[in-house]
Amino acid sequence: MNEPIYLRIKVTPKSAKTELTGTLADGTIKIRIAAAPEKGKANKELVKFLSEHYHVPKNTISIISGKSDPLKLIKINAS
Repeated sequence: MNEPIYLRIKVTPKSAKTELTGTLADGTIKIRIAAAPEKGKANKELVKFLSEHYHVPKNTISIISGKSDPLKLIKINAS
């Protein structure tokens, strides 16, 4: 079994479209999210985007910390 992958992500909600925009000097991934940060909509959109980007099922992605913060720690369970 593969080890899980951990990603640091900085999210910018309410953007024109959902897209990966680059990385910060410390390796944090910057992602713009089209959804608003209300009632978990932006987090759901982030999980959907990461699922498509990394070609993994959505249920393998979890937000470890930062559910209500722009800076998030994401865990992807490799199969």
